[in-house]
Amino acid sequence: MICTRFAPSPTGYLHLGHVVNAIYVWGLARALQGRVLLRIEDHDRIRSRRPFEDAILEDLAWLGFVPDDGLRPLRRQSDNDAAHLRALASLQATHHVFACDCSRKEIGGERYPGNCRHRRLQPGDVLPPGMGIRVVLDDEPERFDDLALGEIMQRPSEQCGDLLLRDRDGHWTYQFAVTVDDMNDGIDLVIRGQDLLSSTGRQIKLARMLGRASVPQFFHHPLILKADGEKLSKASGDSGVRELRAAGARPSAVIGLAAAALGLIERGEAMDAVSAGEVAAGSIRGRL
Repeated sequence: MICTRFAPSPTGYLHLGHVVNAIYVWGLARALQGRVLLRIEDHDRIRSRRPFEDAILEDLAWLGFVPDDGLRPLRRQSDNDAAHLRALASLQATHHVFACDCSRKEIGGERYPGNCRHRRLQPGDVLPPGMGIRVVLDDEPERFDDLALGEIMQRPSEQCGDLLLRDRDGHWTYQFAVTVDDMNDGIDLVIRGQDLLSSTGRQIKLARMLGRASVPQFFHHPLILKADGEKLSKASGDSGVRELRAAGARPSAVIGLAAAALGLIERGEAMDAVSAGEVAAGSIRGRL
């Protein structure tokens, strides 16, 4: 049975972009007779807040998006530290893993140039403060068939260089934590926005390096964009579900706003979670 996941970060409140993702996640899961796992991705320990987490759960329930797993007990990324340490030890045993104290300013861009490759780590080493952990990626490209966008080829070693696994504050990075958690949770379909497309090749490569025999399928759906072309942001409070609720909107109206923004339905039309998912799945049925 197909298993996908809805994985919000508790660094802000839900907005219409999250509703779009939920429509596709639940819609495709139901169309494929699969399951939806809820996972709170709180790898960012600095910005994650419990009040945001509580609000996310409340708003999801209000909207009618009910997960099949991960709610009772709640599945949090921060509870998976032992699994992340085991995955790191596995990489240390098979690949070139090293310490790195380079700042973003020193790197000067997205691609890490390999400044600290000579600092080899051995399992059990304790890193001093200010040291991150990276792994060298090979130069081979990754090719995958995206269910929304078709065939994609990416070369992670050129995109990001040596991949950061743990940052200088001692926090697991998104790229590492999500890859390990998807593997351990048995996620075989990842449904997310096109803003995360550039992460896919490096996550596929990392999953293979960790020994995952069959990597997930991916579906990168379109985003709701603001008038200036920027995506919606939790930090900016864009089209927040909380604000719409406070203004008196019903769940079906909020879901309808998100679906209409993607062109799935006419503007002003209301729609519940199940119906919106059916429309989303129907719009791409030939690719499932």
